[in-house]
Amino acid sequence: MDNGGPGELLHILRDGRPRTRADLAGITGLGRGAISSRLEPLLRLGLVAPVSGAPSTGGRPSARLAFNPGAGLAAAADVGATHATMAVTDLSGRVIIENTERLEISSGPEPVLDWLTMTLTGQLKEMKRPAADILAVGIGLPGPVEHSTGKPISPPIMPGWDGFDVPAYVQQTFDVPVLVDNDVNLMALGERATRWPNEDNMIFLKVATGIGSGVVSGGILQRGAAGVAGDVGHIAVSRGAGILCRCGKSACLEAIAGAPAIAAQLRDNGLEAISGNDVVTLVRSGDLAAIQAVRQAGRDIGEMLNMCVSFINPSLIVVGGSLAQSGEHLIAGIRETVYARSTPLATQHLNITQSETGPEAGVVGASILAIEYALAPHRVNDLATRLNSGGHDDTDDLQKVGHAAQTSQPLRNVTAKQLQAAFP
Repeated sequence: MDNGGPGELLHILRDGRPRTRADLAGITGLGRGAISSRLEPLLRLGLVAPVSGAPSTGGRPSARLAFNPGAGLAAAADVGATHATMAVTDLSGRVIIENTERLEISSGPEPVLDWLTMTLTGQLKEMKRPAADILAVGIGLPGPVEHSTGKPISPPIMPGWDGFDVPAYVQQTFDVPVLVDNDVNLMALGERATRWPNEDNMIFLKVATGIGSGVVSGGILQRGAAGVAGDVGHIAVSRGAGILCRCGKSACLEAIAGAPAIAAQLRDNGLEAISGNDVVTLVRSGDLAAIQAVRQAGRDIGEMLNMCVSFINPSLIVVGGSLAQSGEHLIAGIRETVYARSTPLATQHLNITQSETGPEAGVVGASILAIEYALAPHRVNDLATRLNSGGHDDTDDLQKVGHAAQTSQPLRNVTAKQLQAAFP
């Protein structure tokens, strides 16, 4: 903290624990004056606000300060192959409002992104919040994404999306930072943040229309050189030999263990199954053929995961996606193969479990992506510098900011615009 600014102080306070100035001085090693100077812009912006006083030790009680997650909003979108969810969260990632609709990713970028922006506009209207309260937008897409530009790269199930400038299109409606990533990467972020914050080596596996994974190694999400790290659905597996995949190759895991493949197998057995939800319904009803098909899909997935376990050595594998809702049958098949084929050293502490966050993992992860960008210490420091240099000389506006901090109310209008100015 020797060279730390308001952004680093905010980073400490974002754990949600109220602290006094003395507490912060003890944590950082800075003097009380330095702490106060760093807190001033955070208080003026409402990012930090007073809460109930600390216990008195004799004399006047010390004021405690805490991160104010109501100081702005983040928008989060989770787009799958056949559905889309749009949500608005506060700056802690808590979902405030959410809408989900069946939407085909194959319909192209403009119709899908138009639905997202129109839905977000409607949500803000329902919340009676201005668009200026949105600090950033996070979007998850079901295909490889060049994270630095937000452009999908040769996505196998997204015709018309290759190279499409998603951020620029969304910014025509919402002029804020737009962060785009693979949907499973964001599910991994969301699951880890909400359920497994201390797991630094994990794989989140999504089994739905497609099969993909998000890989966290050493506490860092791994995207790879071209953004395709974790694209495990197109790894060849033995039972898929000779079976053509929609990517154009054969023997892909997805071609035999994805929801469409399992549904097709059940239809061949005379059962009514079109989607992954149909498969889950049959499994939950106790249909033996459906249970066996899902269990076998788990074994096939386990064959692929066996390689991942040996290569990455995770301590946790979380299974999500629509087919994970079939209960233990899918995971039992995965465990059967992984534990049988992997070395005892690699699996002695390995936990393979179902997602606890469920469908919310994607939007929570997208929200985290947006919030972490917007509240990155160097961006908050930049904003504080602008404030302290007198870049905003409207006294009335600054008084409004101070009032927002004192009452711990969400920032509105010009205040949120000031925050956005620091996030080019």
